[in-house]
Amino acid sequence: MNKNRSYQSAKEVMTKKLIFINGMATAKEAVEIMRKEKVESLIVKKRHHQDVCGIVNVHDFIKGVIIKDKTSEEVNIYEIMTKPLISVPANMDIRYVAKLLIITGIRMAPVEENSEYIGMVSLSDLILENLLF
Repeated sequence: MNKNRSYQSAKEVMTKKLIFINGMATAKEAVEIMRKEKVESLIVKKRHHQDVCGIVNVHDFIKGVIIKDKTSEEVNIYEIMTKPLISVPANMDIRYVAKLLIITGIRMAPVEENSEYIGMVSLSDLILENLLF
């Protein structure tokens, strides 16, 4: 590591806004929420205590609705979401966050601290919110 470079964590570059949705919601309802809240992804709530959360984003709507030639009213979120959700620890160095996102092929992940999601970090955040650029 370059000695002149300082450490930045996922928490320092993340977007704090997180919006949750039920997996039974339609793609149309999800997009309406995303537009209203000005977010690029939604966290899909657990169905029960032993379940895990999922995530849905623009890429999922393209693959699961547009390419499959379906209407947004006939597709439920649980059908197109990515699950299980990959999260990153709040104190993870952004270099490792970047590697994780690139290796797994995802564009964003929730940031987790004390077993709770506290924000979302995206590939864009790693550059645009990075004080080292």
